[in-house]
Amino acid sequence: MALVLGSLLLLGLCGNSFSGGQPSSTDAPKAWNYELPATNYETQDSHKAGPIGILFELVHIFLYVVQPRDFPEDTLRKVIQKAYESKIDYDKIVYYEAGIILCCVLGLLFIILMPLVGYFFCMCRCCNKCGGEMHQRQKENGPFLRKCFAISLLVICIIISIGIFYGFVANHQVRTRIKRSRKLADSNFKDLRTLLNETPEQIKYILAQYNTTKDKAFTDLNSINSVLGGGILDRLRPNIIPVLDEIKSMATAIKETKEALENMNSTLKSLHQQSTQLSSSLTSMKTSLRSSLNDPLCLVRPSSEICNSIRLSLSQLNSNPELRQLPPVDAELDNVNNVLRTDLDGLVQQGYQSLNDIPDRVQRQTTTVVAGIKRVLNSIGSDIDNVTQRLPIQDILSEFSVYVNNTESYIHRNLPTLEEYDSYWWLGGLVICSLLTLIVIFYYLGLLCGVCGYDRHATPTTRGCVSNTGGVFLMVGVGLSFLFCWILMIIVVLTFVFGANVEKLICEPYTSKELFQVLDTPYLLNEDWEYYLSGKLFNKSKMKLTFEQVYSDCKKNRGTYGTLHLQNSFNISERLNINEHTGSISSELESLKVNLNIFLLGAAGRKNLQDFAACGIDRMNYDSYLAQTGKSPAGVNLLSFAYDLEAKANSLPPGNLRNSLKRDAQTIKTIHQQRVLPIEQSLSTLYQSVKILQRTGNGLLERVTRILASLDFAQNFITNNTSSVIIEETKKYGRTIIGYFEHYLQWIEFSISEKVASCKPVATALDTAVDVFLCSYIIDPLNLFWFGIGKATVFLLPALIFAVKLAKYYRRMDSEDVYDDVETIPMKNMENGNNGYHKDHVYGIHNPVMTSPSQH
Repeated sequence: MALVLGSLLLLGLCGNSFSGGQPSSTDAPKAWNYELPATNYETQDSHKAGPIGILFELVHIFLYVVQPRDFPEDTLRKVIQKAYESKIDYDKIVYYEAGIILCCVLGLLFIILMPLVGYFFCMCRCCNKCGGEMHQRQKENGPFLRKCFAISLLVICIIISIGIFYGFVANHQVRTRIKRSRKLADSNFKDLRTLLNETPEQIKYILAQYNTTKDKAFTDLNSINSVLGGGILDRLRPNIIPVLDEIKSMATAIKETKEALENMNSTLKSLHQQSTQLSSSLTSMKTSLRSSLNDPLCLVRPSSEICNSIRLSLSQLNSNPELRQLPPVDAELDNVNNVLRTDLDGLVQQGYQSLNDIPDRVQRQTTTVVAGIKRVLNSIGSDIDNVTQRLPIQDILSEFSVYVNNTESYIHRNLPTLEEYDSYWWLGGLVICSLLTLIVIFYYLGLLCGVCGYDRHATPTTRGCVSNTGGVFLMVGVGLSFLFCWILMIIVVLTFVFGANVEKLICEPYTSKELFQVLDTPYLLNEDWEYYLSGKLFNKSKMKLTFEQVYSDCKKNRGTYGTLHLQNSFNISERLNINEHTGSISSELESLKVNLNIFLLGAAGRKNLQDFAACGIDRMNYDSYLAQTGKSPAGVNLLSFAYDLEAKANSLPPGNLRNSLKRDAQTIKTIHQQRVLPIEQSLSTLYQSVKILQRTGNGLLERVTRILASLDFAQNFITNNTSSVIIEETKKYGRTIIGYFEHYLQWIEFSISEKVASCKPVATALDTAVDVFLCSYIIDPLNLFWFGIGKATVFLLPALIFAVKLAKYYRRMDSEDVYDDVETIPMKNMENGNNGYHKDHVYGIHNPVMTSPSQH
């Protein structure tokens, strides 16, 4: 495995990095609360080309047009297998490379023909052919052609300039990116060392989490009274507490009944005495009034009428005799007192206490079992430590660190050479781009001087210096084009063949993983191994371990153990043996026994409730008592009677009778105050007591019967279900303890398989080597270079044609068209002559070079 990782790293040279962490896995149990600490790496996770990426896309589109065919997997397999040449299908290779071959053929034709054409063109010009003679032919469409040639050359020069710009940009990109290589390499190696250093720390962290798990289990074991005992209590409470609450409510009702009966009994006795005293006082009052009415004044009218009315009202001064006839409640009170001889409230408190003592009894009865479970947990920690220390990951990474060091030394040793070569390449590219720039500058100068210096009124032989210089610049550009364009095309063809094939055969299939599919072909890299990686790592070539799978797993940040299927050499599941460890805990928990003695009420309590139901308060005639509490203690309202008597006395003439009646009225008021009001207070107390007893006695037998039935149900539940509740809660408690370690052991297995020693930095290094360093840093700029330079070079051909054509209109000619017979000259030509074509013979100037046809 170290060899494989080392090979990947050697391919990497420098790497891209990532931000490591422990994202949640969809395969992880929901109960996991563990997470490996995040590992932070320096280098950015992805490479971005920036705005220049648009230019790269243009090149990719061009390459797709040139080479649109699919990746030739079968052909590449045969090449790798080094099959006999006769077995290699060269037709397929040619078919696949047809677009590139066609472009190369065109380039070669350009390379061969351009020097030949330039040579013959030069010879012709020297012989005053091919436009070499310094003579301007007059044409009717001459101005139009001049403008068309100038515009066409300008457009072509702009296109060439764009290609040159591509070349400069590509040349600069190679230099800039190569300079970044050292920083990227250092950053990536630092990240790889971080991986090497973090792996032992991750394993230590995993071991440390066992202590956390064990501490949690120990906490639950030490709190077995609240965890297990509380669970049992919570299961029993709903069936027992309501019954005890009802019995407690009944015990309170018994006490309230006793208080009500005592109040009622004392009130009845008080009423009997108070009613007797009221009756005696009213009798004395009637005797006193009769004595006062015997006064002689009562025989004289109108006093006699007042006296008679007073005499008739004396019959109202009577007390309520029924108050003295209300029956006592001594018997009922004695019955309740007998009931209270049993402390029902104390019995209920014993029931509550027996429930509340369950957690403490559980803790006392499980001391030995808890100690045994703790011993098992400590032994599990030692087993996990041993298994983790024997993991092959650390040994593999130790070997891998040697490859990291050697590769880093190799890179640091060869980077200066690479940078030196890059300087040569940059200088060469700069010369090439500058040469093209020089050519196009001559064209631009020729256009500038030619357009600005052109005088339409001047004849070809009298053109100005600026215009003539423009034409010279154009011809210099033509000469440089013929001289160097074929050399530029050689460079374009060579870089095109290399860059295009690397892009199509390495970069694109690497991105689409088709390259991995070729490498994963059975028996391809070794004729004895079906899968190369499986045979290399485990000598088990039948086991399916492919480059594509390893690369994909590494990209997903999967651990080395799971990625390389190291379970074939060290199976964590078998070594950890979760069932064995949890089985040890289960066997200890099976010996956990809890015995509970729950007290509810007992026979004495049941008899107490039955006696209270039979105490008689539900059979009392409460209506007779309530009827008397609504009546007045006397036959009349004594205050009203006294005020009426006092008013009648005031209507009598002053004298003894009047004074005597007024004294009697005052005495009646005193009787009301001293006798009637206490009786009314006693009646109110009697009313309240009767209401309490009536409420308690109403349905008393049914309530007691229901309570006893609930008591029987609760007792049956305790008898029949307590043991099953204890067993269920004990199993639940055991599952909780075991669950901590099942989750922890599963997390260990998952983390070591999926997270520990993540091989993503190695995959990232490979991505950087192929996709970033090779494709993005070299091939993309190289392809952009030949794309721009090639476009500029190709367009030099039409540029020189238009430049040659246009130079004739800017350069000063040695001769021009001359006509001897003016009359033979068409009117249009005369107009043209007036506009710039000078006829020398008209002005008597002899032209030894050209004459008109009439002279011949």
